[in-house]
Formats: sequence, C-alpha cells, structure tokens
Amino acid sequence: MNSDFSEGKVWRRIVEQAVPLTLAQLVQLLYNVIDRIYIGHLPGAGSLALTGVGLAFPFATFITACAQLFSSGAVPLFSIARGAGKEKRASKILGNAMSMILVISVAVFFVCYRFREPLLYLFGASDETIGYASSYLQIYLFGVLFSLIGTGMNGFINAQGYPKTAMLSTVIGAVINLILDPILIFGLGLGVRGAAAASVIGQFVSASWILHFLTGRKALFTIQFQNMIPDFSIMKETLSLGIAGFVQQMTNCLVQIVCNATLKTYGGDTYVGIMTILNSVREIASLPIVGLTGGAQPVLGYNYGAKEYERVRSGIRFAAVTGILYTTFFWAMVLLFPSVFIRMFSSDASLLVPGIHALHLYFFGFCFMSLQFVGQYTFIALGKAKQAVFFSLFRKVVLVVPLTILLPMLTSLGTDGVFIAEPISNFFGGLASFGTMWFTVYRRLGKAERES
Repeated sequence: MNSDFSEGKVWRRIVEQAVPLTLAQLVQLLYNVIDRIYIGHLPGAGSLALTGVGLAFPFATFITACAQLFSSGAVPLFSIARGAGKEKRASKILGNAMSMILVISVAVFFVCYRFREPLLYLFGASDETIGYASSYLQIYLFGVLFSLIGTGMNGFINAQGYPKTAMLSTVIGAVINLILDPILIFGLGLGVRGAAAASVIGQFVSASWILHFLTGRKALFTIQFQNMIPDFSIMKETLSLGIAGFVQQMTNCLVQIVCNATLKTYGGDTYVGIMTILNSVREIASLPIVGLTGGAQPVLGYNYGAKEYERVRSGIRFAAVTGILYTTFFWAMVLLFPSVFIRMFSSDASLLVPGIHALHLYFFGFCFMSLQFVGQYTFIALGKAKQAVFFSLFRKVVLVVPLTILLPMLTSLGTDGVFIAEPISNFFGGLASFGTMWFTVYRRLGKAERES
C-alpha cells in the first residue's frame, strides 16, 4: 500500500481511501440500523420499542461526539505531520489520542449511566416508552470504551494508507452483531436488551482488532507507552481541532433532543417514532458523503502539509461535484420510493401515511447538505478548527433548533414545522459553509500555488 498521498491522481487517492471507509462505515451503521429494523418489527411492541430506542439516539450521538474529538482532531494533525516528515510528532499524536480515549470513556460511562432515566424523560420519553429506552441503554453503555476506540482510533489506520484494514475493523464486529441480533432479540427473547448486547459484543471485537493492528508490526506508526505520556501541547492542538467534529455531533445531539421533545408535544409517541425512522434513513443517506469527505481528509491534509496546493484544490473539486451528484440521486429515490424506506423500519401501518409525508418534507433539497459536508470537512482537514466549529454551530444551533421550536409554535404547521426545519438549514447552512471555504481556502490556495 502506497501511503504517500502526494503521488498519483488525487481523485483516485481519495476514492482509494473513501471506498473502504464507506464500506466500513456502512457496516458500522448496521450496528444500529439492524437493531432498529428488528426492534421495529417486534410482535405487539414494535412501534413503542422503536420509539424507545430512538430516544436513546442522543446518548449514542454523544458517545460519537466524544470519539470525534480524536478522529477529527488527532487524525488530521497526524496526516499533516506525516506529510511534513515529522514522524516523532506523528507518533506522539497517536499515543496521546489513545490516552485521552481511555480517560474520557470512564467519565462518559458514569455520567450517562447514572442520569439515563431523567435525561430520557427530558428528551421526550413517555411512561409507555421509558422502559424500552432505559433497558436498551442499561446494556449499550457498557460498550462506551469499545465504541470510542472503534470510532476514535480507526482513522489512524486509514491515515497510514491501510483503508482495507480499517474497513475490516468494523466489518468483523458488525458481522458478529448481525449474527447475534436475531439470536438474542428473538431466539432468547431478550428484546431491546438483546439488541444492545449484540452491539456491545460487536464493538468489543472491532476495538480488539484495531488495537491489535496499532500495536503490531504491520503498522507504520504504533501505540507505544512512551508516546501515551500526556503531551499537553499536542493534547491542546488535538482538542482545539477536534472540537469541530465534537460540536458537529453535539449539535446533532441537540437537534435530536429538541425534535423529539417538540414532536412529543405536537404529535405524541407516533411522531417520535417517525423521527426515529427519518434519522435512520438520514444516516443511510449520509453514509457515502461522509465516506467521501472522510476519505478526502487524509489526502487533503497530507498534501497541505507537503505544500502541494493544487492537489488540495483538485481534491476539493472532486469531493464537491461527486457529493452533489450523489445527494441529488438519493433525493430522487426518496421522492420515487418513499414507502420502501418507511416499511424497512416498521410494519406498523399507522406510521406509513404520515411517515411518507414527513419523509418528503425532511429530505427536500437534500443536495445542499453535501455542500455543508465538503466545506466543513475541508476546514477540518487543513487544521482550520474555528471555521469548522462556526459552520457546525450556524447550521444546527442558529438555524435548525430555533426553527424546530418556532415553526410549530408560531404557525399552523404543527409537526410539519419540525420536518421543514431540516431542508431550510441545509440550504442556508450548506451555501454559507461551502461559499466561505471556496473564497477563503480554495482561491487562496490557488494564489499560493501560483506564487510558489
């Protein structure tokens, strides 16, 4: 595997990184999506059980947000250091990321486990759904450390030029999860607890695989004890850059909470269940664009560190065009085959008609979301944390959250107002993020290239 990202066609290097990463993330997504599909079809309890698991989304998103401190913080710094030939610094970044994961996983577990039920009620749980949500989390939270390692450290394998190995890291765990899901949920009759247990076991296997590689002989850079000793300057840089990914996920968490609470007020458990389905579809829809931008990150970061600015510009163009084409295609699929997406997650006939209506509203103008991703992830890849944080906050906190609250309150839209908030934010947030990146990064890189 050629780990020098300054060689070969840029689009090809991005695809080489993005395809295995997307497949790995697809398998990772199956951890939760397959759980929801099985749970949504539980005899006699599918709709309420699905809603209960949906209420646990903010907890899972919070765990992912913590992992993003390292995968979107340390990994770009690691790639830039490699591109600049600073191998000792790259090794320290890797070791310090592992140390921070070990510490934060303990804090996350105890806080989430201790306050899970009060938080679930705050997030929109009812007396009918709290049992399902709490039972799921009671098991799921024991996988916090494994989840953080899986999400936070796997990027270091990809950044060393081993995307297929990174893909296998999640494939192995997910296959185990897929096998165990029907056995534990239906065979042993454990229901939502079985789904959570299957996820934890799968995450454990994935984390074990990642640690085996990052401490073995094949890796170019390995986890070593001396590099795990805290280096506060590296930790500060990691957290400063990683805060962008953290904020992005935390704003997702905030949006999930506000949406569920608002829908509980205006539509009840049925519409919280519909939002669970929409979130699941959106995760599936976002997967290729997340894989594309994630695959572009080490390539852009490496070439930026090597001062190959035209290659960076070429990578940005490729990610933007490919992202717009894909998201437009998926939007068309939602318009043409909406019932397929709803039935995938629930056999409850009462969810079909309102679910299709909500799906059409929620995914309107989905193509603009790709602009948000390309702009924001370019900022992250080049180490520009402040811009990435700003546009994450702008789209979610400034646009989505207020619109979600105000549209149902100040108009007659009711639950429709919650679903319309998403496309409005995609349009304005996407244009703002991509436009700013284009004028402040892309064009300046062109000028720097011409002057060199």
